[in-house]
Amino acid sequence: MIVRATTVIGIVKNGKAAIGSDGQVTFDDTIVKHTASKVRALWEGKILAGFAGAAADALTLFERLEEKLEMTKGNLIKASVELAKDWRQDKVLRRLEALLAVVDTKHALILSGTGDVIESDDGIVAIGSGAPYALAAARALSKHTSMSPSEIVKESLQIASSICIYTNNHFTILKVDK
Repeated sequence: MIVRATTVIGIVKNGKAAIGSDGQVTFDDTIVKHTASKVRALWEGKILAGFAGAAADALTLFERLEEKLEMTKGNLIKASVELAKDWRQDKVLRRLEALLAVVDTKHALILSGTGDVIESDDGIVAIGSGAPYALAAARALSKHTSMSPSEIVKESLQIASSICIYTNNHFTILKVDK
């Protein structure tokens, strides 16, 4: 699935996590909104999630993930696997067009409707059309600076917004630590 029209990046580093997104919403080749929020805090503010894709689909997935987190008492890995199973097997959920990036202070994951639960090797995940740019920037900044996860998210989004036409520079950034 290729999802256009956004950039979401999440980082886990030194017991801290941050996730952020740009605010641009496009419909075909027209910008219809500049200040959308595509990230949110879940499960008592300890889990951060962002979406790329259709907003209504993402809201459905956020609700389902929140239910799974309640069921697993905040275990992000178990909740993500359960959501991915439902997403792949349920006739209605299977049609949803979105990707999720989720982080807590230990894990950074990408979830998809094809059943993928991908945990990043380096604690950095990115989705959306600007993902390759933000990911490259975040990896370099994480490796070569002492910036915090939220600082890396902001700078990575700034770099992506200067390259990707579907990414603007109105950012929403959330953070959590132990």
